[in-house]
Amino acid sequence: MLKQWVTRCVLAVLMAAACAAQAAGIKVENAWAVATVPGQTVGGAYMTITSPVAATLVGAQSEAAGKTQIHKMAMVQGVMEMRRIRSLALPEGLSVVLKPGSYHIMLMDLKAPLKVGGRVPIVLTVRVGHRSERIKVSARVRPRSALVGMMH
Repeated sequence: MLKQWVTRCVLAVLMAAACAAQAAGIKVENAWAVATVPGQTVGGAYMTITSPVAATLVGAQSEAAGKTQIHKMAMVQGVMEMRRIRSLALPEGLSVVLKPGSYHIMLMDLKAPLKVGGRVPIVLTVRVGHRSERIKVSARVRPRSALVGMMH
Protein backbone atom coordinates (compact mmCIF):
# COMPACT_ATOMS: atom_id res chain seq x y z
CA MET A 1 0.00 0.00 0.00
CA LEU A 2 2.77 2.43 0.97
CA LYS A 3 4.75 1.45 -2.13
CA GLN A 4 1.78 2.28 -4.40
CA TRP A 5 1.28 5.62 -2.65
CA VAL A 6 4.97 6.53 -3.10
CA THR A 7 4.84 5.49 -6.76
CA ARG A 8 1.76 7.67 -7.33
CA CYS A 9 3.39 10.63 -5.59
CA VAL A 10 6.54 10.31 -7.68
CA LEU A 11 4.48 10.09 -10.88
CA ALA A 12 2.45 13.15 -9.86
CA VAL A 13 5.61 15.16 -9.22
CA LEU A 14 7.12 14.10 -12.55
CA MET A 15 3.94 14.97 -14.43
CA ALA A 16 3.76 18.37 -12.73
CA ALA A 17 7.39 19.07 -13.65
CA ALA A 18 6.75 18.09 -17.27
CA CYS A 19 3.72 20.35 -17.44
CA ALA A 20 5.65 23.25 -15.90
CA ALA A 21 8.47 22.80 -18.43
CA GLN A 22 6.02 22.81 -21.32
CA ALA A 23 4.25 25.82 -19.85
CA ALA A 24 7.38 27.91 -20.32
CA GLY A 25 6.90 27.56 -24.11
CA ILE A 26 10.52 28.26 -25.01
CA LYS A 27 11.17 27.75 -28.72
CA VAL A 28 14.48 26.89 -30.33
CA GLU A 29 14.56 27.35 -34.10
CA ASN A 30 17.03 27.18 -36.97
CA ALA A 31 19.63 25.19 -35.02
CA TRP A 32 22.75 24.46 -37.05
CA ALA A 33 26.42 23.66 -36.68
CA VAL A 34 29.41 24.06 -38.98
CA ALA A 35 31.12 21.09 -40.61
CA THR A 36 34.62 20.47 -39.34
CA VAL A 37 37.82 19.78 -41.25
CA PRO A 38 40.05 16.72 -40.59
CA GLY A 39 41.77 16.98 -37.22
CA GLN A 40 39.52 19.78 -35.94
CA THR A 41 38.43 19.11 -32.35
CA VAL A 42 36.14 22.09 -31.75
CA GLY A 43 32.98 23.27 -33.42
CA GLY A 44 30.21 25.79 -33.03
CA ALA A 45 26.44 25.54 -32.94
CA TYR A 46 24.00 28.36 -33.57
CA MET A 47 20.24 28.86 -33.15
CA THR A 48 17.47 31.27 -32.29
CA ILE A 49 15.90 30.98 -28.84
CA THR A 50 12.61 32.70 -28.02
CA SER A 51 11.03 32.64 -24.59
CA PRO A 52 7.56 34.01 -23.79
CA VAL A 53 8.75 34.62 -20.20
CA ALA A 54 12.00 35.96 -18.77
CA ALA A 55 14.45 33.05 -18.65
CA THR A 56 18.17 32.34 -18.64
CA LEU A 57 20.22 29.88 -20.68
CA VAL A 58 22.50 28.34 -18.05
CA GLY A 59 24.06 25.36 -19.77
CA ALA A 60 24.39 23.06 -22.75
CA GLN A 61 25.46 19.45 -23.25
CA SER A 62 26.08 17.34 -26.31
CA GLU A 63 26.94 13.69 -26.65
CA ALA A 64 28.97 14.72 -29.72
CA ALA A 65 31.53 16.58 -27.59
CA GLY A 66 33.56 16.04 -24.44
CA LYS A 67 32.71 19.58 -23.26
CA THR A 68 29.95 21.94 -24.29
CA GLN A 69 29.82 25.58 -23.20
CA ILE A 70 28.03 28.84 -23.90
CA HIS A 71 30.45 31.34 -25.47
CA LYS A 72 30.53 34.95 -26.57
CA MET A 73 32.75 36.20 -29.36
CA ALA A 74 33.42 39.90 -29.81
CA MET A 75 35.91 42.25 -31.42
CA VAL A 76 37.82 44.20 -28.77
CA GLN A 77 40.18 46.88 -30.07
CA GLY A 78 40.50 45.03 -33.37
CA VAL A 79 41.19 41.66 -31.73
CA MET A 80 38.67 38.83 -31.75
CA GLU A 81 38.02 37.52 -28.24
CA MET A 82 36.07 34.42 -27.35
CA ARG A 83 35.03 33.74 -23.78
CA ARG A 84 32.92 31.27 -21.91
CA ILE A 85 29.91 32.82 -20.27
CA ARG A 86 28.01 31.22 -17.40
CA SER A 87 24.57 32.33 -18.56
CA LEU A 88 22.70 34.20 -21.27
CA ALA A 89 19.55 36.21 -20.59
CA LEU A 90 16.47 35.31 -22.63
CA PRO A 91 14.26 38.39 -22.29
CA GLU A 92 10.51 37.91 -22.28
CA GLY A 93 9.09 37.78 -25.81
CA LEU A 94 12.36 38.55 -27.59
CA SER A 95 14.40 36.26 -29.83
CA VAL A 96 18.05 35.76 -28.89
CA VAL A 97 20.12 34.77 -31.90
CA LEU A 98 23.22 32.64 -31.37
CA LYS A 99 25.32 33.24 -34.50
CA PRO A 100 28.89 33.30 -35.76
CA GLY A 101 30.81 36.25 -34.36
CA SER A 102 28.52 36.53 -31.33
CA TYR A 103 26.92 34.17 -28.82
CA HIS A 104 27.17 30.48 -29.68
CA ILE A 105 27.40 26.98 -28.27
CA MET A 106 31.02 25.78 -28.24
CA LEU A 107 31.53 22.06 -28.83
CA MET A 108 34.98 20.98 -27.58
CA ASP A 109 36.78 17.66 -27.73
CA LEU A 110 34.56 16.48 -30.58
CA LYS A 111 34.14 12.71 -30.58
CA ALA A 112 33.78 12.58 -34.39
CA PRO A 113 33.96 15.07 -37.27
CA LEU A 114 30.83 17.11 -37.95
CA LYS A 115 29.81 16.17 -41.50
CA VAL A 116 27.54 18.16 -43.81
CA GLY A 117 23.97 16.91 -43.58
CA GLY A 118 24.54 15.25 -40.22
CA ARG A 119 22.92 16.22 -36.93
CA VAL A 120 24.39 17.33 -33.62
CA PRO A 121 22.26 16.56 -30.56
CA ILE A 122 22.35 19.33 -27.96
CA VAL A 123 20.48 19.65 -24.69
CA LEU A 124 20.05 23.22 -23.45
CA THR A 125 19.38 23.95 -19.78
CA VAL A 126 17.20 27.00 -19.26
CA ARG A 127 16.27 28.48 -15.89
CA VAL A 128 12.76 29.86 -15.62
CA GLY A 129 12.17 31.32 -12.16
CA HIS A 130 13.34 28.72 -9.64
CA ARG A 131 13.10 25.71 -11.92
CA SER A 132 15.24 24.41 -14.75
CA GLU A 133 14.03 23.12 -18.09
CA ARG A 134 15.99 20.89 -20.47
CA ILE A 135 15.35 21.44 -24.17
CA LYS A 136 16.51 18.91 -26.75
CA VAL A 137 17.84 20.40 -29.97
CA SER A 138 19.04 18.74 -33.16
CA ALA A 139 21.43 21.04 -35.03
CA ARG A 140 21.83 20.29 -38.73
CA VAL A 141 25.45 20.42 -39.93
CA ARG A 142 25.99 22.94 -42.71
CA PRO A 143 29.04 23.40 -44.95
CA ARG A 144 31.78 25.79 -43.84
CA SER A 145 30.64 28.19 -46.57
CA ALA A 146 27.62 28.96 -44.34
CA LEU A 147 30.00 31.12 -42.27
CA VAL A 148 30.79 33.47 -45.16
CA GLY A 149 29.47 36.93 -44.39
CA MET A 150 28.05 35.90 -40.98
CA MET A 151 31.00 36.93 -38.81
CA HIS A 152 30.18 40.64 -38.84
